[in-house]
Amino acid sequence: MAALVRAVSCQTGVTQWIAACSGLLQTTAAQGQCRRMLCGIFQKIKVAALRMYTCCVEKTDYEEFFNRCQMPDTLNSWFLVAQLHVWMCLVRMKQEGRTGKYMCRYIVHCMWEDVEQRGKVMGINSVALKEDLRSMVENFYAALFGYDEGILSDDHVLAAALWRNLFNKNCEDPRHLELLVEYVRKQVQHLDALSGEDLLLTGEVSWRPLVESNARSILKPHSPIYNDEGL
Repeated sequence: MAALVRAVSCQTGVTQWIAACSGLLQTTAAQGQCRRMLCGIFQKIKVAALRMYTCCVEKTDYEEFFNRCQMPDTLNSWFLVAQLHVWMCLVRMKQEGRTGKYMCRYIVHCMWEDVEQRGKVMGINSVALKEDLRSMVENFYAALFGYDEGILSDDHVLAAALWRNLFNKNCEDPRHLELLVEYVRKQVQHLDALSGEDLLLTGEVSWRPLVESNARSILKPHSPIYNDEGL
């Protein structure tokens, strides 16, 4: 009788062990599936981030910026214009929660890879390029802070941020600052009007021209016209 009890007890233990192992395997399989799904999602976000950064550098007329704002045609000037557009994309994507913030990090990652590659193509000495990159990183995060403050404040604060970061404190014509303030305001509003879901999916953005005949139209919507009855 005692032997039978021990056999039954042993069988019960084996059954419980098999059930536990089966549950563990199912949990592991589910975790693996979730991990693969997350990797797929993050990979799509990375592709969208790369596309968005590409829109910053390929859909911007840098020559027009250099000519109208009297900026020298150098790698640093190119970077200053590029970082302004990257910042506007970051402002937009930060509104899309944790996924948008993850996309922001990869946009910045793409930017630094591109800057380094452009420096190498231009034949900049590796030591000098390393120093330039260190300076650009410092200026970039200082610019982000200044632009964030400017976009949340009035035009005077935004103009000061542009004067410090885009013009390197070298802008003698106030009309250039006025043009860039108007440009930033209309672009930010333009990006805000784009679908967040589409931006996370494709990363495709467009830019309004630097100079427009009626640029203020997007900043100040036309006032409604009422008839005699107030309708």
